[in-house]
Amino acid sequence: MSTQPRFIFFGTPEFAADVLEKLLNRGIIPTAIVCNPDRPVGRKKVITPPAVKLLIMEHQLQDPKFAIPLLQPETLDDAFIEQLRSFEPELFVIAAYAKLVKQNVLDIPKYGTIGVHPSLLPAYRGAAPMQTTLLDGQDITGVTLFMIDEKMDHGPIMAQETVQIGTMDYIQLAKKLAEIGGELVAKTIPGLVDGTIIPQEQDHTKATFTKKFSTDDAFIDIHDIERAHSEGGEIALVIERKIRALNPEPGTWTMASSIGDLHFGQEKRIKLLEADLSSEKTLTIKKIHVEGKKPLELHHHEQSLDK
Repeated sequence: MSTQPRFIFFGTPEFAADVLEKLLNRGIIPTAIVCNPDRPVGRKKVITPPAVKLLIMEHQLQDPKFAIPLLQPETLDDAFIEQLRSFEPELFVIAAYAKLVKQNVLDIPKYGTIGVHPSLLPAYRGAAPMQTTLLDGQDITGVTLFMIDEKMDHGPIMAQETVQIGTMDYIQLAKKLAEIGGELVAKTIPGLVDGTIIPQEQDHTKATFTKKFSTDDAFIDIHDIERAHSEGGEIALVIERKIRALNPEPGTWTMASSIGDLHFGQEKRIKLLEADLSSEKTLTIKKIHVEGKKPLELHHHEQSLDK
């Protein structure tokens, strides 16, 4: 039985924190952790630690002896690379780190770098695999562990596990895939170290790519929403998928002076948070957030926001 290699975990957002939590819960403890610096968040621009750092802080609160060096470099410069080398890592694990890691960093650990990617590679490479999978109306997705090389999500595959999406939204899907990803990393590290797992090259001819979505991509015309509500059909399916895929970021929205039975008196920007498809495939908006108000569950007979 091989002992656990000295490994450094790279990851920043919630997805990475969920992967890391699975590893910690199984007693698979990184030698060090790398995440992005604390950043301003929200309208008030409050400086906030990333999810991975919050997870480590939480563990330290529960157990003051819990100590893993946490690095938050702005850039992966020469000084940082020397710092990485000082830990004498044998393996890197990267899950949603949000920075490009170049070959001079990937060359450091002798067993290479495992990437945790929330799609069934070679499909959905790139920045937004889960959102794009949901928008495309796929019912099956999964997690891939692959050996990272310098090209995007291109390296050979070590392990995959599939998941049925059903009615999951982005947040639910990300949590599910991260947890499976963490379990897969735990199961796969020993096989990589003792040579029983041989990474297999991807079929690059089948590669598909995703892009980061903007606020403009998340706009839904109010007339389309009304049609989807009254007529249903393909437009209702498309809008419902969009609302599941693009919340919380960049956040689906519309401009309207009324929605359902609610009337605002003037046109307002409305965030569309949740929607439902009936058995007849018509769309009902269930939860909205009108600018300047609190988020609101929509019931069919509400007439005014000022109640």
